[in-house]
Amino acid sequence: MRAASSLEAGLIRAATPFFSRSGRHASLLVLTFHRILPEPDPLRPDEPDAATFSTVLDLLRASFNLLPLADAVQQLLAGTLPARSVCVTFDDGYADNCEVALPVLSSKGVPATVFVAPGFLGGGRMFNDSVIEAVRRAPRELDLTAEGLGHYPLVDSKTRLQAIDRLLRELRYREPAERLRLAERITLMAGASLPSDLMMTPAQVRQLYEAGIEIGAHTIDHPILARVDDDTARRQIGESKRVLEALIGAPVTSFAYPNGRPSQDYTHQHVAMVREAGFEVAVSTAWGAATSSTDPFQIPRIGPWGRSAARYAALMLAAYRDRKHAIA
Repeated sequence: MRAASSLEAGLIRAATPFFSRSGRHASLLVLTFHRILPEPDPLRPDEPDAATFSTVLDLLRASFNLLPLADAVQQLLAGTLPARSVCVTFDDGYADNCEVALPVLSSKGVPATVFVAPGFLGGGRMFNDSVIEAVRRAPRELDLTAEGLGHYPLVDSKTRLQAIDRLLRELRYREPAERLRLAERITLMAGASLPSDLMMTPAQVRQLYEAGIEIGAHTIDHPILARVDDDTARRQIGESKRVLEALIGAPVTSFAYPNGRPSQDYTHQHVAMVREAGFEVAVSTAWGAATSSTDPFQIPRIGPWGRSAARYAALMLAAYRDRKHAIA
């Protein structure tokens, strides 16, 4: 990503009155990241590497007001939020959040929230990572026709990425047990030995917290809440809070819905469960900006994109205009 010049940053600040006002008319953007890679990875093209992440943070610092999530939502609801307000968040609890992202965040003084699914800590692995790493390590073809998942030639990074995209689409909305079984089957057919260090250890979660990073909950092991029964959903929400609070020795007040699409991945019933569990803020993946009338248990978020820092900023400014209120 090309860095924004000082002139571009100045133009972005000058343009914000047309997009993001302050006070009771303010709007808040919350950015979503998952992994920050040491180096670019052709099989994870949507995940920034450390250099790109550093460029993004430089842009944010030059052009926007960076705030901790809890503080920003409180100011938004009180009508005291400054213009151009942005929060940085991460989902899932990847080890590189601590190993790669934390040094960059700390060096630039950028606050962040990391939403952790504690069931994966200390050697666990999410189903999507099992698929990605299995396809990465597979020979030049992968035959999954016996599982109804197709046959894949794997001759280069492009065909491996195509296989990953198709397999993740096939598995994402399966029942959790079936999704796990199929991910294990793909791993077996690929003949792959998968890494066990993709997610944080408990000690790394504590390290983030001690460095000033807010720790939020993301259920225990990332089920899509709309696809499980109410008792399971309630347990996943409440237990994730209790486990993380015991781990860091402090309250956990923020929650992120897995996958996070309103009505499709969670419903108004799950919003009520999150509120009843004692959380104060919850975030979705609905695209757009939050306003003072947005449900604080359904704060929208936007993903990172853009070939240049200026393009990234232009899209962020446009997102301020797409305001979300109650969603599910």
